[in-house]
Amino acid sequence: MKRSILTAIGLAVVVPLAVASCSSSPATTSSTTESATAAGPVTLSLAGWSLKTTPEFQALADAFHAANPSITVVPKEYDATNYDTQMTADLAAGSAPDIYVQKNLKNFATYQIGGQLLDVSDVATEVGGDVSGLSGYKVDGKTYAIPYRQDSWYLYYNKDLFDAAKVAVPDGSWTWDDYAAAAEDLTSGLKTAGNEALGTYQHTWQSTVQGLALAQTPKADLLSGDFSYLKPFYERALALQAAGAQADYGTVTTNNLTYQAQFGTQKSAMMIMGSWYVATLIAQQVKGDANTFNWGIAPVPQIDSSTAGTDNTPVTFGDPTGLGINPAIDKSKIAAAKEFLAFVASEDGAKTLAGIGITPAHVSDAVTTAYFSFKGVPTDDLSKFTFGTHDTKAENPVSKYTAGLQNVLGDLHSSVMSGSASIDDAIKTAEDRAKNEVLNQ
Repeated sequence: MKRSILTAIGLAVVVPLAVASCSSSPATTSSTTESATAAGPVTLSLAGWSLKTTPEFQALADAFHAANPSITVVPKEYDATNYDTQMTADLAAGSAPDIYVQKNLKNFATYQIGGQLLDVSDVATEVGGDVSGLSGYKVDGKTYAIPYRQDSWYLYYNKDLFDAAKVAVPDGSWTWDDYAAAAEDLTSGLKTAGNEALGTYQHTWQSTVQGLALAQTPKADLLSGDFSYLKPFYERALALQAAGAQADYGTVTTNNLTYQAQFGTQKSAMMIMGSWYVATLIAQQVKGDANTFNWGIAPVPQIDSSTAGTDNTPVTFGDPTGLGINPAIDKSKIAAAKEFLAFVASEDGAKTLAGIGITPAHVSDAVTTAYFSFKGVPTDDLSKFTFGTHDTKAENPVSKYTAGLQNVLGDLHSSVMSGSASIDDAIKTAEDRAKNEVLNQ
């Protein structure tokens, strides 16, 4: 979905959801019309992860409580890496929180098909027009989660290292060829300047290659089982490794390199990463966990000039992050839970997130102002353009096949990047596995 500062002008503030009587409907329906606050104090549990370093959950809980004093939301911490495994176990055991996060779209279908999400179509109706990513949670005309974040992937760059290497900083017009040339020029320029930093850093995630290939390649379709669109993107990634312009995959995995340290401690001049890293980098610079340097964000490189430049809309990728309601929630809490979901997707909720450097799903001028008022966020024109104008395509189209296909493509990624299989062989193997192990189910 295109997030545009210009198109956000004049958007109306989301009206607080009119919630309903919890006594009139079972937990598997969405009809509620009576204010939750009329029923007295309510305490809701909310799933989150890494609460000390991921402040969004407590920030939303606090802001909501300030506006709704009779409703308290208490975050419950899960392990970030094993979130879906732990959540699945808790849902099965009946110990899951009242409200839980859809951490990515890949597993949304599993929860929805398994009957583990309450229908929240009434909330979606109230917040829909101003919220990115809402359609990703819609199945057969009903909505099962409400997005509060809509991350997109950017090109982060270190202005000081560009200056040291005597390479021009990104201007928003880069194609992938421009990016590859800059990565090599940066590496050689920095070496001449006596700096061991590399031109760019590519983390080990399959998303760093496959997400952009799927988003930018015309007619690419994850669910088709045809993965030939990946080839030119892997050819470029391997060429940058071979040229020494980015750390090779083996070095990254063997030494457990983190992307935060590679860019944050100036070991690379560029890095393609999700918008969430803005808040992380700022926080780490404040704490001293990252170096202090001048940096900015630019659109990710484009497949050709048709979408490059600040007079166009660059194409990138990303998934929304949403909140759903556990169907096992006490019926007396449903109305309050829906009020919370409506809040996180509202302008007030979005301003809360923007105020800590998180990219919210709700789009408006007020939200953009709040985002760029957060101390440390780069405020140059290109950074503002990057935040405000892009066409973000889903990495994980909602389907019962998505999780299985992504597992197959994860194996493809590691085999190509480690050099254990050629690109052609890895793609052929993945296509055969997709057909025989996933798409025939």
